[in-house]
Amino acid sequence: MSSVDIAVACVLLALATMIFVFGVRPEASDDAPHRTKLDQLMERRDAIYENLRDLRFEHRAGKFSEADYDEIKQSLEIEAARVLSDMDILTGHAPTPATRQAASEKGRRS
Repeated sequence: MSSVDIAVACVLLALATMIFVFGVRPEASDDAPHRTKLDQLMERRDAIYENLRDLRFEHRAGKFSEADYDEIKQSLEIEAARVLSDMDILTGHAPTPATRQAASEKGRRS
């Protein structure tokens, strides 16, 4: 390689670096806040409540026996209480006795 080729390569490299440094703009999603643990818990709580509504509807439509309905409903209610307890702990609120009891029942069943 001649010295002219090296000089051209250096100029092109410097130009590419300048374009990269000054030409690249951050996207709006780069500044968007990330989901927190509380956001995840609230999303899970909402999903559980929706599942309970769907379960109630399907039970009334005759898709579940009374025993199956009670078992699934209890499981979802315990999970909801556990999520609410986690939310209470995360936000600094003391869990209620009902959420403490449901969370301990969930621990015994697992």
